[in-house]
Amino acid sequence: MLGLLVHIYSSYHKSPKIRDKIYKAVYIFMRLWSIHPKYLDARGLVALWREALLARKVLQGRTKKYRNHPQLSRFKELDNPIPFINAYLFYVWKEADKRCYKFDRSRIGKRTKQKMKVNKGQLEYEFRHLKKKLKKRDHERYRKLLKVKRIEANPLFMIRKGSTEPWEVIKSAKRKK
Repeated sequence: MLGLLVHIYSSYHKSPKIRDKIYKAVYIFMRLWSIHPKYLDARGLVALWREALLARKVLQGRTKKYRNHPQLSRFKELDNPIPFINAYLFYVWKEADKRCYKFDRSRIGKRTKQKMKVNKGQLEYEFRHLKKKLKKRDHERYRKLLKVKRIEANPLFMIRKGSTEPWEVIKSAKRKK
């Protein structure tokens, strides 16, 4: 809902600088999670599906919005990012299917079997971020996540040593090394 309101307001605002500031403010709401989609609540999984579809549209050059979103950096660095974002979408769809959600599999194009790399510190940062969100909106799922000992990544990603990724926007915490 907030995204829609921001889009409506920013579409009609006369100043391009103000429009850009509005879209930059929305960046904090869009997230292409590196952690496994199984950790997300229903609201988070549905949002992830929509955001990944939007990300693919951006990578295909079919929209002007969100082109410089930091979460897209890891895909933009690839020679051919579309099969990778399709693989990402597939794993989101697979989790939704396990939960009997009706995501449209036909929206997933040809995907790669190759892996992308993600830093362990990125997974830890995202997991903490998700727990903060779930503590407020889904206490039962939050309690389950407290028991997780080893954080799994979306199956598209292979975990490597390292801190948070350079593209991550961190508000108040220092980067964990």
